Amino acid sequence: MASGWHFHGDATPTPGEVEAMVAVLEGRHGAWAADVAEFFSTAHSLKGDAGRSWAWAGVAEMVRRRAATRLGEQCP
Repeated sequence: MASGWHFHGDATPTPGEVEAMVAVLEGRHGAWAADVAEFFSTAHSLKGDAGRSWAWAGVAEMVRRRAATRLGEQCP
């Protein structure tokens, strides 16, 4: 089975892809989901891949917003 992922392609995720990654990370890593996304963001940044770093930072932000909503906190 061929993957649809292209290493040098555009890394900008759709909103649906971001929501899917958030759901996967929350399901697999629970309270650590935002930290896992931040790890990937930093790893891509260190490799010079700003697009993927930005995408993972967006995933981390959405994880944090969803957690704050669940806890009834205000998001900044």
